[in-house]
Amino acid sequence: MKIAVSGTYSSGKTTTSLALAHLTGIPRTHAKTMREILPEALPGKRLEDCTAPELFQLGIRRYAERAVHESHLTDGFISDGSSIHEWVYGKVRVLVGIHPDDSVEAPGERTAETAFYEEVIDNMGAVMKQHARRTYDVFVHLPVEFPLVADGHRPVSERFRKLSEELLLHTLDEYAIPYHVVGGSIPARLEKIVELLRLPVRMPVEDAVLRAEREMALMDTAPETERAPAAAS
Repeated sequence: MKIAVSGTYSSGKTTTSLALAHLTGIPRTHAKTMREILPEALPGKRLEDCTAPELFQLGIRRYAERAVHESHLTDGFISDGSSIHEWVYGKVRVLVGIHPDDSVEAPGERTAETAFYEEVIDNMGAVMKQHARRTYDVFVHLPVEFPLVADGHRPVSERFRKLSEELLLHTLDEYAIPYHVVGGSIPARLEKIVELLRLPVRMPVEDAVLRAEREMALMDTAPETERAPAAAS
């Protein structure tokens, strides 16, 4: 089964997908964040200084990396996020600003430039959404339940999260992609996902969560240029 763990910023996708991979033995896959891709794509540039076309480049690189990783796991995988996320985040940035934060809570003025960028991102999105429909068997969507993590890597607002979540779910409905909304604590989520999808279980839920938390701690302390994909063990 090819499962996408969906949700917007700080919804717990990474912890949930790591723990679910440990719990079931299904390999986990993901794409680097834009901030991790940035040093190679645009050396010496900060994400906050990127232009709209440069952000589009980062989104395309992220999508390509995700698609390649997924193509190597022909027997199934658990994906931290999905190809739809690359489009959604770009689309919402067109609506609320390239670098949304708490000071930007309303859609910006629609100009000829923003209309052009919206057309570009929607055409990119057509490819990414078709990939999602053809690739993933089911989405597990994590609703916004946790506060936005203030780590300096998420220059977004609560409005950005809300609009992103609405667009994610609308897109899944539009493309008739099966999904389940699963909330609650990480252990509660895991138990519900296993039950809904009838997945195998190879260790106690508590052990899977502990392993995921340890990996998350290592990710938080490692330099971004040295972070490697976490493998299910």
